[in-house]
Formats: sequence, C-alpha cells, structure tokens
Amino acid sequence: MLVSDNPALKRFELTVDGHTAYLAYERTDKTFTLVHTEVPEPLRGRHIGEALVKAALEVGRAAGLRIIVVCPFARAYLRKHPA
Repeated sequence: MLVSDNPALKRFELTVDGHTAYLAYERTDKTFTLVHTEVPEPLRGRHIGEALVKAALEVGRAAGLRIIVVCPFARAYLRKHPA
C-alpha cells in the first residue's frame, strides 16, 4: 500500500479499488495535527486507516514536529502502538 501526501488538500491519501481513504492534517512550523481519518466503507477492515496514521506519524516525527492527535481513530492507533 502506497500512502501519498497531498499537501494541497492537507491530507495523506491511499487509493485502493477506485476508493480513496485519507487522513486530514494541519501543519505549522512546530506542530503536526492529525485531524480526521476517513476510510470508505468498501475499504474498511483492511488496515488502511492504520497505514495512513503510520505514514503521518513517520513524516511528523522525521520533521521533528510536535504531534497533536485530534482524530479519535489516530488516538486509538497510538494507544495500541505506543511510540
């Protein structure tokens, strides 16, 4: 699964079988906020949301940004996969 960053829309995206799942974010010079994860019904249960969160965390951490998690899905992912 190839997650791509779409900075114009401020979201990470993953398209599978013609459906696009995404994780919306807000970025400043110091922070990276994970706002909302949306996975279309046909793609649910395939760990696509997890792939989006993992990719976002990798980018935020690599940039040395403080990560703020507003998205309940991302918050649950972090509880299961502590940094």
